[in-house]
Amino acid sequence: MSQTFLSVTELTKAIKEQIDSSPFLQQVWLRAEISNFKHHARGHMYFTLKDAGSRIQSVMFAGSNRYLKFTPENGMSVLVRGEVSVYEPYGQYQLYVKELQPDGVGNLYLAYEELKKKLEKEGLFDQRYKKNIPRTPRHIAVITSPTGAAVRDILTTLKRRYPVAKTTLLPVQVQGETAEASIVKAIQQADAIDEFDVIIVGRGGGSIEELWSFNEETVARAIFGAVTPVISAVGHETDTTISDFVADLRAPTPTAAAELAVPNQEEMIDWLVDRNQRLRQAIMNRISQEKDRLERLQRSYAFRYPKQLIEQKEQELDRLIDDFQRSAFQSVRDQRDLLQQLRDRLQIQHPAGKLTIEQERLSREEKRLKEVMSQQLSSHQQQLMLMTSKLDLLSPLKLMGRGYSLVYNEKEQLLKQVDHVNIKDNVTIHMMDGKLFCEVLSKTKLNREREDLT
Repeated sequence: MSQTFLSVTELTKAIKEQIDSSPFLQQVWLRAEISNFKHHARGHMYFTLKDAGSRIQSVMFAGSNRYLKFTPENGMSVLVRGEVSVYEPYGQYQLYVKELQPDGVGNLYLAYEELKKKLEKEGLFDQRYKKNIPRTPRHIAVITSPTGAAVRDILTTLKRRYPVAKTTLLPVQVQGETAEASIVKAIQQADAIDEFDVIIVGRGGGSIEELWSFNEETVARAIFGAVTPVISAVGHETDTTISDFVADLRAPTPTAAAELAVPNQEEMIDWLVDRNQRLRQAIMNRISQEKDRLERLQRSYAFRYPKQLIEQKEQELDRLIDDFQRSAFQSVRDQRDLLQQLRDRLQIQHPAGKLTIEQERLSREEKRLKEVMSQQLSSHQQQLMLMTSKLDLLSPLKLMGRGYSLVYNEKEQLLKQVDHVNIKDNVTIHMMDGKLFCEVLSKTKLNREREDLT
Protein backbone atom coordinates (compact mmCIF):
# COMPACT_ATOMS: atom_id res chain seq x y z
CA MET A 1 0.00 0.00 0.00
CA SER A 2 1.36 3.34 -1.15
CA GLN A 3 1.33 6.28 1.27
CA THR A 4 1.78 9.94 0.43
CA PHE A 5 4.16 11.71 2.77
CA LEU A 6 3.98 15.46 3.30
CA SER A 7 6.89 17.61 4.19
CA VAL A 8 6.68 19.75 7.31
CA THR A 9 6.52 22.83 5.11
CA GLU A 10 3.60 21.42 3.14
CA LEU A 11 1.76 20.55 6.32
CA THR A 12 2.39 23.98 7.76
CA LYS A 13 1.16 25.64 4.58
CA ALA A 14 -2.00 23.54 4.67
CA ILE A 15 -2.70 24.54 8.25
CA LYS A 16 -1.99 28.19 7.45
CA GLU A 17 -4.44 28.07 4.53
CA GLN A 18 -7.12 26.65 6.77
CA ILE A 19 -6.61 29.32 9.40
CA ASP A 20 -6.36 32.18 6.89
CA SER A 21 -9.59 31.09 5.21
CA SER A 22 -11.56 31.24 8.47
CA PRO A 23 -13.53 34.51 8.70
CA PHE A 24 -13.75 34.09 12.49
CA LEU A 25 -9.97 33.96 12.93
CA GLN A 26 -9.40 36.96 10.65
CA GLN A 27 -11.27 39.35 12.92
CA VAL A 28 -10.60 38.44 16.56
CA TRP A 29 -11.16 40.63 19.63
CA LEU A 30 -9.33 39.70 22.84
CA ARG A 31 -9.07 40.98 26.40
CA ALA A 32 -5.69 39.84 27.77
CA GLU A 33 -2.56 40.81 29.70
CA ILE A 34 0.78 41.64 28.09
CA SER A 35 3.87 39.64 28.98
CA ASN A 36 7.39 39.26 27.52
CA PHE A 37 7.03 42.59 25.75
CA LYS A 38 9.89 43.53 23.40
CA HIS A 39 10.06 46.60 21.17
CA HIS A 40 12.41 45.77 18.31
CA ALA A 41 14.79 48.40 16.95
CA ARG A 42 12.95 48.29 13.61
CA GLY A 43 9.73 49.33 15.34
CA HIS A 44 7.94 45.99 15.51
CA MET A 45 6.47 44.89 18.87
CA TYR A 46 6.64 41.26 20.05
CA PHE A 47 4.78 40.09 23.15
CA THR A 48 2.66 37.37 24.68
CA LEU A 49 -1.07 37.78 25.35
CA LYS A 50 -2.28 35.68 28.22
CA ASP A 51 -4.99 35.03 30.75
CA ALA A 52 -5.31 32.60 33.61
CA GLY A 53 -5.67 29.59 31.33
CA SER A 54 -3.59 30.12 28.18
CA ARG A 55 -1.30 32.38 26.15
CA ILE A 56 -0.62 33.26 22.52
CA GLN A 57 2.43 34.79 20.82
CA SER A 58 1.63 38.10 19.22
CA VAL A 59 3.26 40.64 16.96
CA MET A 60 2.28 44.20 16.12
CA PHE A 61 4.23 45.58 13.19
CA ALA A 62 5.53 49.11 13.09
CA GLY A 63 2.93 50.15 10.53
CA SER A 64 0.18 49.26 13.00
CA ASN A 65 1.75 50.56 16.23
CA ARG A 66 3.09 53.90 15.04
CA TYR A 67 -0.09 55.72 16.17
CA LEU A 68 -0.35 54.15 19.64
CA LYS A 69 -1.04 56.75 22.33
CA PHE A 70 0.66 54.67 25.05
CA THR A 71 3.64 52.41 25.52
CA PRO A 72 2.70 48.78 26.20
CA GLU A 73 4.30 47.25 29.29
CA ASN A 74 4.44 43.88 30.91
CA GLY A 75 1.44 43.27 33.15
CA MET A 76 -0.76 45.75 31.31
CA SER A 77 -4.30 44.61 30.55
CA VAL A 78 -5.32 45.44 26.96
CA LEU A 79 -8.09 45.11 24.39
CA VAL A 80 -6.79 43.68 21.12
CA ARG A 81 -8.07 43.32 17.57
CA GLY A 82 -6.14 41.13 15.19
CA GLU A 83 -6.01 38.12 12.96
CA VAL A 84 -4.66 34.68 13.64
CA SER A 85 -2.19 33.17 11.21
CA VAL A 86 0.80 30.85 11.14
CA TYR A 87 4.46 31.86 11.21
CA GLU A 88 5.73 29.24 8.83
CA PRO A 89 9.46 29.13 9.75
CA TYR A 90 8.52 28.01 13.29
CA GLY A 91 5.22 26.35 12.40
CA GLN A 92 3.68 28.48 15.15
CA TYR A 93 0.33 30.16 15.11
CA GLN A 94 0.21 33.68 16.46
CA LEU A 95 -1.91 36.76 16.59
CA TYR A 96 -1.10 39.63 14.22
CA VAL A 97 -2.36 42.64 16.18
CA LYS A 98 -3.98 45.49 14.24
CA GLU A 99 -5.38 47.56 17.13
CA LEU A 100 -4.33 47.80 20.77
CA GLN A 101 -5.83 49.83 23.57
CA PRO A 102 -5.42 49.74 27.35
CA ASP A 103 -8.05 47.95 29.42
CA GLY A 104 -7.08 48.93 32.92
CA VAL A 105 -3.94 47.59 34.51
CA GLY A 106 -3.06 44.02 35.48
CA ASN A 107 -2.73 42.99 39.12
CA LEU A 108 0.99 42.33 38.92
CA TYR A 109 1.56 45.65 37.23
CA LEU A 110 -0.42 47.42 39.95
CA ALA A 111 1.54 45.65 42.66
CA TYR A 112 4.81 46.52 40.91
CA GLU A 113 3.91 50.21 40.62
CA GLU A 114 2.67 50.40 44.22
CA LEU A 115 5.84 48.86 45.65
CA LYS A 116 8.03 50.98 43.40
CA LYS A 117 6.38 54.19 44.63
CA LYS A 118 6.62 53.06 48.25
CA LEU A 119 10.32 52.21 48.15
CA GLU A 120 11.16 55.28 46.12
CA LYS A 121 9.40 57.45 48.70
CA GLU A 122 11.47 55.80 51.45
CA GLY A 123 14.63 56.68 49.52
CA LEU A 124 15.78 53.15 48.64
CA PHE A 125 16.48 54.28 45.05
CA ASP A 126 18.40 57.38 46.06
CA GLN A 127 21.81 57.69 44.38
CA ARG A 128 23.44 58.81 47.63
CA TYR A 129 23.05 55.26 48.98
CA LYS A 130 24.70 53.66 45.97
CA LYS A 131 28.03 52.02 46.82
CA ASN A 132 30.92 51.99 44.38
CA ILE A 133 31.80 48.71 42.69
CA PRO A 134 35.48 47.87 43.40
CA ARG A 135 37.63 48.09 40.28
CA THR A 136 39.55 44.86 40.93
CA PRO A 137 37.48 42.59 43.19
CA ARG A 138 39.25 39.59 44.72
CA HIS A 139 36.20 37.52 45.56
CA ILE A 140 32.77 37.64 43.88
CA ALA A 141 29.52 36.05 45.05
CA VAL A 142 27.08 34.93 42.34
CA ILE A 143 23.49 34.41 43.52
CA THR A 144 21.40 32.73 40.84
CA SER A 145 20.03 29.37 39.74
CA PRO A 146 22.78 26.73 39.36
CA THR A 147 21.07 25.25 36.30
CA GLY A 148 20.10 28.28 34.23
CA ALA A 149 21.92 29.89 31.32
CA ALA A 150 22.56 32.97 33.45
CA VAL A 151 25.06 31.24 35.77
CA ARG A 152 26.93 29.85 32.80
CA ASP A 153 27.13 33.28 31.17
CA ILE A 154 28.28 34.95 34.39
CA LEU A 155 30.96 32.40 35.33
CA THR A 156 32.28 32.14 31.78
CA THR A 157 32.56 35.90 31.45
CA LEU A 158 34.25 36.29 34.86
CA LYS A 159 36.79 33.58 34.06
CA ARG A 160 37.51 34.99 30.62
CA ARG A 161 37.88 38.62 31.70
CA TYR A 162 39.48 38.32 35.14
CA PRO A 163 40.47 34.78 36.14
CA VAL A 164 42.47 35.98 39.16
CA ALA A 165 39.21 36.81 40.95
CA LYS A 166 37.75 34.05 43.08
CA THR A 167 34.11 33.23 42.37
CA THR A 168 31.60 31.54 44.69
CA LEU A 169 28.17 30.44 43.52
CA LEU A 170 25.30 30.63 46.01
CA PRO A 171 22.53 28.58 44.35
CA VAL A 172 18.97 29.80 44.81
CA GLN A 173 15.51 29.30 43.38
CA VAL A 174 14.85 32.20 40.96
CA GLN A 175 11.14 31.50 40.41
CA GLY A 176 8.37 29.79 42.24
CA GLU A 177 7.00 30.03 45.75
CA THR A 178 10.32 29.46 47.55
CA ALA A 179 12.34 31.79 45.34
CA GLU A 180 11.77 34.94 47.42
CA ALA A 181 13.00 33.44 50.69
CA SER A 182 15.85 31.64 48.93
CA ILE A 183 17.17 34.84 47.34
CA VAL A 184 16.83 36.87 50.56
CA LYS A 185 18.69 34.24 52.60
CA ALA A 186 21.53 33.99 50.06
CA ILE A 187 22.01 37.79 49.96
CA GLN A 188 22.10 38.05 53.77
CA GLN A 189 24.52 35.12 54.09
CA ALA A 190 26.88 36.48 51.42
CA ASP A 191 26.89 39.89 53.08
CA ALA A 192 27.39 38.46 56.59
CA ILE A 193 30.43 36.37 55.60
CA ASP A 194 32.32 39.57 54.80
CA GLU A 195 34.50 37.76 52.30
CA PHE A 196 33.08 39.11 49.09
CA ASP A 197 33.94 42.39 47.37
CA VAL A 198 30.82 42.39 45.22
CA ILE A 199 27.60 40.35 44.88
CA ILE A 200 25.87 39.57 41.56
CA VAL A 201 22.15 38.74 41.93
CA GLY A 202 20.16 37.75 38.88
CA ARG A 203 18.70 35.29 36.45
CA GLY A 204 17.91 34.94 32.73
CA GLY A 205 14.92 36.36 30.90
CA GLY A 206 11.30 35.33 31.41
CA SER A 207 7.78 36.56 31.78
CA ILE A 208 6.80 39.02 34.45
CA GLU A 209 5.56 36.12 36.57
CA GLU A 210 8.86 34.28 36.23
CA LEU A 211 10.82 37.42 37.19
CA TRP A 212 8.45 38.34 40.00
CA SER A 213 10.69 37.15 42.83
CA PHE A 214 12.96 40.10 42.08
CA ASN A 215 9.97 42.46 42.51
CA GLU A 216 9.34 41.26 46.07
CA GLU A 217 9.79 43.82 48.87
CA THR A 218 11.88 41.47 51.05
CA VAL A 219 14.35 40.92 48.22
CA ALA A 220 14.57 44.66 47.58
CA ARG A 221 15.22 45.40 51.27
CA ALA A 222 17.82 42.63 51.50
CA ILE A 223 19.73 44.20 48.59
CA PHE A 224 19.42 47.70 50.06
CA GLY A 225 20.56 46.50 53.50
CA ALA A 226 23.67 44.71 52.22
CA VAL A 227 27.00 46.34 53.09
CA THR A 228 28.64 44.61 50.14
CA PRO A 229 27.98 46.30 46.76
CA VAL A 230 25.30 44.48 44.76
CA ILE A 231 24.91 44.25 40.97
CA SER A 232 21.42 43.35 39.76
CA ALA A 233 21.22 41.29 36.54
CA VAL A 234 17.63 40.18 36.00
CA GLY A 235 16.29 39.12 32.61
CA HIS A 236 16.98 40.91 29.37
CA GLU A 237 17.66 44.56 28.73
CA THR A 238 13.95 45.39 28.44
CA ASP A 239 13.11 43.77 31.79
CA THR A 240 13.22 46.16 34.74
CA THR A 241 12.56 44.92 38.26
CA ILE A 242 12.47 46.52 41.71
CA SER A 243 15.84 44.86 42.43
CA ASP A 244 17.36 46.86 39.57
CA PHE A 245 16.29 50.15 41.19
CA VAL A 246 17.59 49.19 44.66
CA ALA A 247 20.89 47.62 43.61
CA ASP A 248 24.08 49.65 43.57
CA LEU A 249 24.44 48.92 39.85
CA ARG A 250 21.97 47.57 37.31
CA ALA A 251 23.22 45.35 34.46
CA PRO A 252 21.00 44.80 31.39
CA THR A 253 21.92 41.07 31.24
CA PRO A 254 23.79 38.51 33.37
CA THR A 255 26.73 38.64 30.97
CA ALA A 256 26.82 42.43 31.27
CA ALA A 257 26.80 42.06 35.06
CA ALA A 258 29.99 39.98 34.92
CA GLU A 259 31.57 42.56 32.58
CA LEU A 260 30.67 45.39 34.98
CA ALA A 261 31.95 43.47 38.01
CA VAL A 262 35.51 42.87 36.82
CA PRO A 263 37.95 44.53 34.47
CA ASN A 264 39.25 42.81 31.37
CA GLN A 265 42.56 41.22 32.29
CA GLU A 266 43.91 41.40 28.76
CA GLU A 267 42.98 45.06 28.51
CA MET A 268 44.63 45.70 31.88
CA ILE A 269 47.82 43.92 30.75
CA ASP A 270 47.85 45.92 27.51
CA TRP A 271 47.25 49.08 29.54
CA LEU A 272 50.10 48.23 31.93
CA VAL A 273 52.45 47.41 29.06
CA ASP A 274 51.57 50.66 27.36
CA ARG A 275 52.03 52.63 30.61
CA ASN A 276 55.34 50.86 31.27
CA GLN A 277 56.60 51.76 27.82
CA ARG A 278 55.47 55.36 28.21
CA LEU A 279 57.08 55.59 31.65
CA ARG A 280 60.36 54.15 30.34
CA GLN A 281 60.36 56.54 27.44
CA ALA A 282 59.56 59.47 29.73
CA ILE A 283 62.40 58.52 32.07
CA MET A 284 64.86 58.15 29.19
CA ASN A 285 63.83 61.51 27.80
CA ARG A 286 64.25 63.15 31.19
CA ILE A 287 67.69 61.60 31.69
CA SER A 288 68.76 62.77 28.26
CA GLN A 289 67.48 66.30 28.95
CA GLU A 290 69.24 66.44 32.31
CA LYS A 291 72.51 65.18 30.76
CA ASP A 292 72.33 67.89 28.11
CA ARG A 293 71.65 70.46 30.80
CA LEU A 294 74.55 69.23 32.90
CA GLU A 295 76.89 69.40 29.91
CA ARG A 296 75.77 72.93 29.14
CA LEU A 297 76.41 73.91 32.74
CA GLN A 298 79.84 72.29 32.69
CA ARG A 299 80.71 74.17 29.50
CA SER A 300 79.42 77.43 30.86
CA TYR A 301 81.74 80.32 31.80
CA ALA A 302 80.78 80.07 35.47
CA PHE A 303 82.04 76.52 35.83
CA ARG A 304 85.20 77.07 33.83
CA TYR A 305 86.23 80.46 35.26
CA PRO A 306 84.52 80.86 38.63
CA LYS A 307 87.15 83.28 40.05
CA GLN A 308 86.94 85.60 37.08
CA LEU A 309 83.15 85.45 37.27
CA ILE A 310 83.23 86.46 40.93
CA GLU A 311 85.59 89.33 40.14
CA GLN A 312 83.29 90.50 37.37
CA LYS A 313 80.33 90.35 39.67
CA GLU A 314 82.21 92.33 42.37
CA GLN A 315 83.09 94.98 39.83
CA GLU A 316 79.54 95.08 38.64
CA LEU A 317 78.42 95.43 42.26
CA ASP A 318 80.70 98.46 42.74
CA ARG A 319 79.27 100.05 39.63
CA LEU A 320 75.75 99.45 40.82
CA ILE A 321 76.55 100.99 44.23
CA ASP A 322 77.99 104.10 42.54
CA ASP A 323 74.95 104.37 40.30
CA PHE A 324 72.72 104.06 43.31
CA GLN A 325 74.52 106.80 45.22
CA ARG A 326 74.45 109.16 42.25
CA SER A 327 70.84 108.48 41.73
CA ALA A 328 70.12 109.08 45.42
CA PHE A 329 72.01 112.42 45.49
CA GLN A 330 70.34 113.58 42.31
CA SER A 331 66.98 112.71 43.77
CA VAL A 332 67.72 114.77 46.88
CA ARG A 333 68.75 117.77 44.77
CA ASP A 334 65.66 117.49 42.63
CA GLN A 335 63.45 117.39 45.70
CA ARG A 336 65.23 120.39 47.19
CA ASP A 337 64.77 122.45 43.99
CA LEU A 338 61.14 121.49 43.86
CA LEU A 339 60.70 122.59 47.47
CA GLN A 340 62.22 126.00 46.71
CA GLN A 341 59.91 126.44 43.73
CA LEU A 342 56.97 125.71 45.91
CA ARG A 343 58.12 128.23 48.49
CA ASP A 344 58.45 130.95 45.80
CA ARG A 345 54.98 130.21 44.48
CA LEU A 346 53.62 130.28 48.00
CA GLN A 347 55.20 133.66 48.65
CA ILE A 348 53.59 135.08 45.52
CA GLN A 349 50.24 133.73 46.52
CA HIS A 350 50.57 134.88 50.18
CA PRO A 351 47.37 136.66 51.58
CA ALA A 352 49.34 139.69 52.86
CA GLY A 353 50.57 140.59 49.37
CA LYS A 354 47.12 140.14 47.91
CA LEU A 355 45.69 142.37 50.68
CA THR A 356 48.10 145.22 49.85
CA ILE A 357 47.24 145.01 46.15
CA GLU A 358 43.51 145.07 46.87
CA GLN A 359 43.87 148.09 49.23
CA GLU A 360 45.69 150.03 46.53
CA ARG A 361 43.02 149.16 44.00
CA LEU A 362 40.30 150.25 46.47
CA SER A 363 41.98 153.65 47.00
CA ARG A 364 42.09 154.21 43.25
CA GLU A 365 38.44 153.32 42.90
CA GLU A 366 37.43 155.69 45.74
CA LYS A 367 39.32 158.55 44.18
CA ARG A 368 37.74 157.91 40.77
CA LEU A 369 34.28 157.66 42.32
CA LYS A 370 34.66 161.03 44.11
CA GLU A 371 35.69 162.70 40.87
CA VAL A 372 32.68 161.29 39.05
CA MET A 373 30.32 162.36 41.85
CA SER A 374 31.79 165.92 41.81
CA GLN A 375 31.25 166.17 38.05
CA GLN A 376 27.69 164.87 38.35
CA LEU A 377 26.89 167.35 41.15
CA SER A 378 28.24 170.33 39.20
CA SER A 379 26.22 169.33 36.12
CA HIS A 380 22.99 169.01 38.11
CA GLN A 381 23.57 172.36 39.81
CA GLN A 382 23.91 174.08 36.45
CA GLN A 383 20.72 172.42 35.20
CA LEU A 384 18.90 173.54 38.37
CA MET A 385 19.97 177.14 37.97
CA LEU A 386 18.83 177.16 34.35
CA MET A 387 15.41 175.80 35.24
CA THR A 388 15.07 178.25 38.14
CA SER A 389 15.70 181.18 35.86
CA LYS A 390 13.06 179.85 33.42
CA LEU A 391 10.54 179.51 36.19
CA ASP A 392 11.30 182.95 37.44
CA LEU A 393 10.45 184.44 34.05
CA LEU A 394 7.07 182.68 34.14
CA SER A 395 6.23 183.78 37.71
CA PRO A 396 2.96 185.86 38.08
CA LEU A 397 4.76 188.18 40.41
CA LYS A 398 7.05 189.16 37.61
CA LEU A 399 4.00 189.95 35.44
CA MET A 400 2.43 192.03 38.21
CA GLY A 401 5.71 193.88 38.49
CA ARG A 402 5.13 195.03 34.97
CA GLY A 403 1.62 196.45 35.89
CA TYR A 404 -0.61 193.43 35.48
CA SER A 405 -3.06 192.26 38.21
CA LEU A 406 -5.22 189.19 38.88
CA VAL A 407 -8.96 189.22 39.66
CA TYR A 408 -10.67 186.59 41.83
CA ASN A 409 -14.35 186.14 42.72
CA GLU A 410 -15.67 185.47 46.14
CA LYS A 411 -14.88 181.80 45.71
CA GLU A 412 -11.19 182.61 45.07
CA GLN A 413 -11.58 181.60 41.45
CA LEU A 414 -9.42 183.45 38.88
CA LEU A 415 -11.57 185.50 36.54
CA LYS A 416 -10.42 185.63 32.98
CA GLN A 417 -13.51 187.03 31.13
CA VAL A 418 -16.13 189.65 31.95
CA ASP A 419 -18.81 187.04 31.35
CA HIS A 420 -17.65 185.32 34.55
CA VAL A 421 -18.87 188.25 36.72
CA ASN A 422 -22.10 190.04 37.12
CA ILE A 423 -22.98 193.55 38.12
CA LYS A 424 -22.81 193.97 41.90
CA ASP A 425 -20.48 190.95 42.34
CA ASN A 426 -17.65 191.42 44.83
CA VAL A 427 -14.21 190.69 43.40
CA THR A 428 -10.68 190.84 44.76
CA ILE A 429 -7.87 192.34 42.70
CA HIS A 430 -4.40 191.09 43.48
CA MET A 431 -1.66 193.57 42.78
CA MET A 432 2.06 193.36 43.28
CA ASP A 433 2.05 194.98 46.66
CA GLY A 434 -1.49 194.07 47.92
CA LYS A 435 -5.21 193.45 47.26
CA LEU A 436 -8.18 195.57 46.32
CA PHE A 437 -11.71 194.53 47.37
CA CYS A 438 -14.14 195.88 44.78
CA GLU A 439 -17.75 195.76 43.64
CA VAL A 440 -18.59 195.49 39.93
CA LEU A 441 -20.63 198.46 38.99
CA SER A 442 -20.67 197.97 35.26
CA LYS A 443 -18.83 195.89 32.67
CA THR A 444 -17.98 196.30 29.04
CA LYS A 445 -17.07 193.42 26.82
CA LEU A 446 -14.60 194.06 24.06
CA ASN A 447 -15.27 192.78 20.61
CA ARG A 448 -11.93 190.97 20.14
CA GLU A 449 -12.75 189.61 16.73
CA ARG A 450 -13.53 193.03 15.36
CA GLU A 451 -10.38 194.44 16.89
CA ASP A 452 -8.39 191.62 15.41
CA LEU A 453 -9.92 192.43 12.02
CA THR A 454 -9.17 196.06 12.41
